[in-house]
Amino acid sequence: QVQLVESGGGLAQPGGSLRLSCAASGDTLGDYTVGWFRQVPGKEREGVSCLSRVGGVTAYVDSVKGRFTVSRDNAKNMVYLEMNSLKPEDTAVYYCVADPRVICIPSTLKPGVVQYDYWGQGTQVTVSS
Repeated sequence: QVQLVESGGGLAQPGGSLRLSCAASGDTLGDYTVGWFRQVPGKEREGVSCLSRVGGVTAYVDSVKGRFTVSRDNAKNMVYLEMNSLKPEDTAVYYCVADPRVICIPSTLKPGVVQYDYWGQGTQVTVSS
């Protein structure tokens, strides 16, 4: 079983950047597909990105393609989400996720398609001038 703790959220101006970090403990993160979801109050949770266990396969929701980059450092048991060119509509609570069985393909980012087993507590990202 893996525990996930996010950090790095905060306030950014439109066009700015933030880097989210996710520290994993309790298991080897290299055995998991990892990713990020986000949720705005009153709206459905949205898959943002995922990164496969092997091969470095990534997937992104269309709204963040070209702006966000997911990465991992298995030696440090860390996952990252680099967010650039931030927009007000990126404002949400961002959750780090992990699962040993989920396959990282774009369809798995759609709401309700898959359920990741492990979630962090979330970190707030607010994009506003």
